[in-house]
Amino acid sequence: MVRRHELTDEQWQVIESLLPASGVRGRPRVDDRRVVNGMLFKAKTGVAWRDLPERYGPWKTVYNRFWRWSRNGTLTTLVSRVRVVAEAIDELDREVSVDSSIVRAHQHAAGARRTRPRPTQGADGPCGGHSEPADHAIGRSRGGPTTKIHLACDGHGRPLSVVLTGGNVNDCTQFTRVMAGVEFRRPGPGRAATRPARVIADKGYSSKAIRAHLRKRGIPATIPERRDQQANRKRKGRAGGRPPAFDRAAYKRRNVVERCFNRLKQFRAIATRFDKTAISYRAMIDLATLLIWP
Repeated sequence: MVRRHELTDEQWQVIESLLPASGVRGRPRVDDRRVVNGMLFKAKTGVAWRDLPERYGPWKTVYNRFWRWSRNGTLTTLVSRVRVVAEAIDELDREVSVDSSIVRAHQHAAGARRTRPRPTQGADGPCGGHSEPADHAIGRSRGGPTTKIHLACDGHGRPLSVVLTGGNVNDCTQFTRVMAGVEFRRPGPGRAATRPARVIADKGYSSKAIRAHLRKRGIPATIPERRDQQANRKRKGRAGGRPPAFDRAAYKRRNVVERCFNRLKQFRAIATRFDKTAISYRAMIDLATLLIWP
């Protein structure tokens, strides 16, 4: 019987074949489905690892595998492989929407030691994983300690690229980092496509640098111009140039990124950050993404 917050048979069928082989000798390995369901229960409910129900096995086993998979890039690789499956059956919409959302950091997220950024051991080599920022992606803003999720999603509202920063970081400063993580990879050899059909974003991304970056890559942009920018351009007269192109019909589709954040924040461990490290919090987002994509 499938309980709440657990993988259905159809979802497990997609994920099972993508999991890495254990290659570990010794004690019998705890069933992967049981462990993944324990991780999802933690992500959905936000309970402490020690409070996981006994049906998922020893909490330490679930936590250890979560810790290992978050550090060696297994969860991120799983997400990218699920995207490949979607691209293979032409379910991927290459119209990309970009936005950010602030998450309150719980008091349990405090206390991690401030260290130099160190890359984790990823699937593509020693530097292939995510790096842990010195501030652990927790910044102090008006609402207290917060983390900001910078996200790009496809036209169906499914995450493509995620960047974590402190909550006091401006959206437009992270735009190129977010776009650098966008890939459309088909099965088989060859490079992944990295150019979306269109990028849709709100006024927070209306800057000359962002528009020039997209224009250089040949990517159509639908970003409204801020009022102060309109006033400055009109004040300069002819020297101000023409207003940037803006497709109102396309901009109405920007709500998909808002719906994407709503789906992610149905997971309580994402809606409120309990993890001390940015790598662990990013792994929670990867777990949620696994359920959103199939």
